[in-house]
Amino acid sequence: MPSETARATAPRRRLTAARRRRQLIDVALETFARTGYTATTMEDIATAAGVTKPLLYQHFASKRALYLELIDDVTARLIEVLGAAALTETNFRRRVEAGMLAYFTFTVENPSAIRMLYDAPPDEELARGLRSIQDAIADFVSPLIEADIDDQHRRTLAVAVVGMTEGVTRQWLRQRQVRGVATEDEAAEKEAVLVAERVADFAWSGLRGARRIG
Repeated sequence: MPSETARATAPRRRLTAARRRRQLIDVALETFARTGYTATTMEDIATAAGVTKPLLYQHFASKRALYLELIDDVTARLIEVLGAAALTETNFRRRVEAGMLAYFTFTVENPSAIRMLYDAPPDEELARGLRSIQDAIADFVSPLIEADIDDQHRRTLAVAVVGMTEGVTRQWLRQRQVRGVATEDEAAEKEAVLVAERVADFAWSGLRGARRIG
């Protein structure tokens, strides 16, 4: 068994390029969520990740490029969660409930991602990138709506569901902030289930009555 001295002096194994990139993305997400896009520098991210700035630039050409990749990463993770939830149910109502629960659970488990999602920077390209997440969710929800309506109508309802869910999420997070409670605690998980059930019930009430108009 190696001694304490041997363990202390042994060289640390270098991360693979893929794992290093994953680490940098995770650290950047936390940093952007904490201080905002404008105030955050590449040096801040490098320091938080425990790497040099040149190494950070080896993976990302600029702060903008890193932020845009973060948007793609959050989008992919959220769609994956929603997709897994949808696959667990065949009944339309249960699918709505499972999707809402998955979304609000993601909110609790990934508060930094949600904060970034709702804190668009004063930059049209980056703000447009954040809006693409809502578009991607609407694209995912649209074909799941079981109603005798055309595709454009179905897409409109999907956008409405996404907008409603976003509005409720913002309000819920603001209320927890006012109360001074954490987003990641056990109480938040219970609240997330309750909020998801309420929103799903409301969404289902509207979607089941959808009919062709025009």
